[in-house]
Amino acid sequence: MSDQRESVRSNAKYLQNVRPIDPDEICEYVEGNPHPAVVRQHLRELAPELELVERDDGTFVPVEDDPVAPNRGPVERFPAAYEQRLEDLLVERYGVDWHEDATGELLRSTIRRFKRRYLERRPVEYDDDVAAGYAIYHLPGYYAAVQYALDDLAERGLLGRSLRVLDIGAGVGGPALGLCDYLPDDALLDYHAVEPSAAADVLEELLEETGPNVHPTIHPTTVEAFDPAEVGSDGGAAFDPTAPDDGFDLVLACNVLSELEDPAAVLRSALETLAPDGTLLAMAPADKNTSVRLRELERELEDERLWTPAEMGFDETDSDGEVEGAEAAGADDAAARRGRVTVYGPTVRLWPGERPTDRGWTFDVRPDLAVPSFQRKLDEATPADDAEHAPGEFVNVDVQFSTSLLRLDGKRRIDLALETSDWAKMAEMDRHVPNRIDLAAAKLSRSLSDADRDGGDHGGRSNPLFKISDGSESIDHYAVVTSESSLNRPLLEADYGEVCSFERILSLWNDDEEAYNLVVDEETIVDRIG
Repeated sequence: MSDQRESVRSNAKYLQNVRPIDPDEICEYVEGNPHPAVVRQHLRELAPELELVERDDGTFVPVEDDPVAPNRGPVERFPAAYEQRLEDLLVERYGVDWHEDATGELLRSTIRRFKRRYLERRPVEYDDDVAAGYAIYHLPGYYAAVQYALDDLAERGLLGRSLRVLDIGAGVGGPALGLCDYLPDDALLDYHAVEPSAAADVLEELLEETGPNVHPTIHPTTVEAFDPAEVGSDGGAAFDPTAPDDGFDLVLACNVLSELEDPAAVLRSALETLAPDGTLLAMAPADKNTSVRLRELERELEDERLWTPAEMGFDETDSDGEVEGAEAAGADDAAARRGRVTVYGPTVRLWPGERPTDRGWTFDVRPDLAVPSFQRKLDEATPADDAEHAPGEFVNVDVQFSTSLLRLDGKRRIDLALETSDWAKMAEMDRHVPNRIDLAAAKLSRSLSDADRDGGDHGGRSNPLFKISDGSESIDHYAVVTSESSLNRPLLEADYGEVCSFERILSLWNDDEEAYNLVVDEETIVDRIG
């Protein structure tokens, strides 16, 4: 069989830059004339190594070099195919009426229990019932959230069509499925999940609904015990985790860091497996504890030297010559950061040599999803005499999340270097109170005002309020819109993570919140600059 596989490989290599590879043709040149279906299976297994994608007509062609384009529009719902597959799994495990009677009560009590343990910051043990409950409650939101995070890479052309991905603590597969659906049909995904719990069974089931160019491998072990050298050892694409010029194009660490004993060590090890132009995407729920902890980890790892530029394949002069001198002079350009952990986004570093030390609680909020049938069924089947239940308790379609994107090639999503001659610095805000100043900062929240949270308009009982940052602050800063005008409306229209300039913004101190309020009124001019 190995000789047959090698024969298929050699024929595919010969033809891949000549014409589409047709299993019906190759079988004639392989010893023993195997059936085309056998050749097709070999080609599918060899696809990650040879960087081939399978077309609808059954032929194989090289994956295109063009990067993946960003999504257009919001994620509206959890796809019907995954929804049905999950319901089929629930029926198989618990019966046709899985959402009712004793089995429905088991799943509802399981969801309540792991939600309570999460809020108490206690570990959750993932058995079959917890995995099923977790899929019902969390799968749709995580599916959507990762796609919004990937937009930050795709909009800068940094998400390739041929991806080797490591998913740490993959769980039941929300981020994995979101990634699969984000990529176009002609993309190639060599996907490796590390998941030791019963959640891996749900993940495996759902991955069967993905396309032919998704090549999944599930490693049933803890991330601490996982050996990256296993990748490629099963006949897949060769991989040397000790070589910085090889590695994963994308590492996912989504909604798992709060469950690890030493998340910083895990992230550091994961960063060492990145390709030179790869990204580590860490994600956490939007609640205060996990969101702030994510930002603490980001800051702990930032600027650590993992490789020299020369080891990563960059020019030698970037490591010990001009770059060293540039770093000593306080410059913070991309070349000087090569081989160091760099925060790509969504948080910013707009001042050379400055780093934020504020609380760091920042998260994105996107439109709610349509309610999946499995959530609606479980919620509506709750007995009327259940004193704990409020309608919608088991419906979770909010899409709120915190992310951190880390790279080793020095790139940032927004790479500005401000000067104090032009702009006020948040690190020095105490000397600007109570004056009008010019400021540049990223918008790092949706509106936090009571009116907006309650669905009111800008004339409600609270003014639009946004967390903003320039990457130098040690105290939280908020932009408060007290008088909306055409000149300051760009702040309301700006996307999460986008940098705006503020002319004549009023700096005030808020004793109650122990934070700076920067007032945007009729005198303030706001422009979107990045």
